[in-house]
Formats: sequence, structure tokens, C-alpha cells
Amino acid sequence: MPSGEYQRYVALGDSQTEGLGDGDDTAGLRGFADRFAEHLAAVSPGLRYANLAVRGRVAGQVHAEQLGPALALRPDLATVVAGVNDLLRPRFNAAEVAGHLEEMFAALTATGTQVVTLTFPDVGKIAPLARPIRSRMFDLNTHIRAAATRHGVTVAETARHAVATDPRLWSADRLHASPLGHERIAAALAEAIHLPGSDDTWTRPLPPQAVPRGRQAAAAELRWAAGFLGPWLGRRLRGRSSGDGRTAKRPQLLPLDATPASPADTGQRESS
Repeated sequence: MPSGEYQRYVALGDSQTEGLGDGDDTAGLRGFADRFAEHLAAVSPGLRYANLAVRGRVAGQVHAEQLGPALALRPDLATVVAGVNDLLRPRFNAAEVAGHLEEMFAALTATGTQVVTLTFPDVGKIAPLARPIRSRMFDLNTHIRAAATRHGVTVAETARHAVATDPRLWSADRLHASPLGHERIAAALAEAIHLPGSDDTWTRPLPPQAVPRGRQAAAAELRWAAGFLGPWLGRRLRGRSSGDGRTAKRPQLLPLDATPASPADTGQRESS
């Protein structure tokens, strides 16, 4: 296979990889994995792509539910992105979460699959009310880098670029990337694997914009907490997940322009 060409790309993960924040459940979700597949297909016209991600999944669930199917598809390239849902749980252990990621790294790379992952930006700069858990994010990133090094996994370092926390790269819920954010993540992955035609333009800042301050900023935080954080916490306290009853949107390897069969659960509209 010529350098830079891939034939079988499989994405594992949670709601970000599924594509929440980029489209909707009615018209269809796009997301960074779909966009990354488009970058790949531009170089490898015969690319086939599967997306096993399901919203609401913690790293242990991604490991338990998606690794086996991913290995069965024999990918030559895989993205593994998970752990954010773990960060928001009362009990969080970065080593344990990264351990699930590392086991996926090990199993996939052992078959010759090239694996790509990413680090997470400072959540405290995206949602100020989330500042108490920013140390968890930093700890998880450190563990991800170490695990990736041990298994020859490529890391797209989105955490190290200020643009990753620009509000315009995040949807209104601040939990999922916006279409522009998903576009930048896809570009970061493409650059990380040195895909022909990729470059570092994804790291460049957006034009300046007015930032709410004082009472406006405080009011915005309260609206976000009431509209998104509260309902999210409520689901967790009730033992519910936005991914309950859902399956992967693209479980089989298909050409990029092929439309997968609609899952039986498309009537569910709740997002994580």
C-alpha cells in the first residue's frame, strides 16, 4: 500500500466520535470521524469506513463493546477517542480510564493497525463552571500520552493549542464540538498522520470576537447550567445514559458515499 493510503478505517468512541454537535438525529450526524474519513478518501479513493461510537459511553464501555467488533473488521487505521464521560463521574481514576484506552491501543496495534488518538483541551476554559475537574483532564492527557508512547500510537495534540478552547469550536452544550470544531479535529488527525495535503492551519486562531463579561458572563453560565449541565447530571443520578438503547450508526465497513441502514432507534432524540 503506498504511503499515506488507507483502505479500512474504523472509529471507536463516544458522542464526539458519533458526531453530536455536527448535524442532528433527523438529518444525520457528521462529526470529526466522518470528516476525517473524507480527508482519507481524498487520498485513498477505495476507502471503506465504519463508525462504532455510541453516545454516553465511558471508556470501559467503549473497550467492552467496540474493541471486538473493531478487530473483526481488520482495519488498517483506527481512531480511539474516549474518556470525557468518565471525567464527569463522581468517581474518576485517570489510570483506570487510560488503562481501558491502552488495552484498546495494544490490541489494535498488535494486529498491525495504525491507531490515532487525541488529547483533550482545558475544560475550564470552555465551561468555567467545570474548572473543578480540569486537573482530571490534565491527568488523563498525561496518561494518554504515556500509553500512546508505549504502543506506537499517534497523538493529535489538540490540548496544546489555544484555539481548541475557542467557544466557536463548541456547541451550545459545551460538551460537544460544533461543526467548525469537528472540522478542526479532523484536520488535526490528518496532520498527525502526515496525510498528504494536510497542514497545521487547524491550529490557527479565529478572528477576535467580543467576549461576554461581568453580569452577561454570569448569566450565560447560569443558562448553560440550567439548560445542559443540570439535565446531564440528572440523567446520571437516575442511572440513565443518552446512549441507552442505541447502536453504532455505521457498524460495517462501507464506501464513504454509501448510506448505512437506519438504526431502529432513530426515534430517540436525547443527546448526551
